[in-house]
Amino acid sequence: MGERLAGKRIFLTGAAQGIGEAIARQCLAEGARVFLVDRDGDLLASTAKTLEAPSGSFGFATVDITDGQAIEAAMADACVAIGAVNAVINNAGINVFHAPLETSGAEWDRCFDVNLKGAWNCCKAALPGMIAAGGGVILNIASTHAFTIIPHTFPYPLAKHALLGMTKALALEYAAQGVRVNALAPGYVETQKAVDYWNSFPDPEAAQAKTLALHPGNRIATPSEIAKAAVFMISDECPFMNAACLVIDGGLSMLQHPA
Repeated sequence: MGERLAGKRIFLTGAAQGIGEAIARQCLAEGARVFLVDRDGDLLASTAKTLEAPSGSFGFATVDITDGQAIEAAMADACVAIGAVNAVINNAGINVFHAPLETSGAEWDRCFDVNLKGAWNCCKAALPGMIAAGGGVILNIASTHAFTIIPHTFPYPLAKHALLGMTKALALEYAAQGVRVNALAPGYVETQKAVDYWNSFPDPEAAQAKTLALHPGNRIATPSEIAKAAVFMISDECPFMNAACLVIDGGLSMLQHPA
């Protein structure tokens, strides 16, 4: 096991699967203590059983990040389980893709509640402790949707643009208190969500091939590749990186994306 994250006590959302699970494993492998949060309690408990980490190095709780009071309570539980939280990774998110005029009020609310309000709830719960301790780090998992627009994916890119704006606002607001706030923007990642998307087409293999062909390297990222970037941004290896967004998309966002 490495020690790149020794001393980091991380509150991680959306930790039960996909990118979140990969981040949890990578952070634990680098010596961090991690408190895992997800709304799917059964899947989270199943994932927790498979984690390879020293005793007492992680805890977990079933929490809906859109519930501010529940997040406050979970943050308090995390501080008991792993020690005072000095890092937050806001990974939880959902895809909400529609044509603009076909977007219902409920879908609009669902998109912003999870992708923006949920991240803010976690930041709000963690920031007072970080400021009191003289520093900390927050990493928001954004998306290439935070600075590009793909038709028919409304209102998801709006929420991710706003998440990037919140990242910059909080970074500047609390830099003098020693808190760094950055974002990580993955493109396509080979998660179960991607597989489910391909499987929604009559020819899943053709749909997958079309996705891969969008990328200069004719492949998409693995969750572990995103996790390695997250480790770097949470670590003390980039102490002057603040209000930044690191893009991990294999060059996808440099190409024109077909409608």
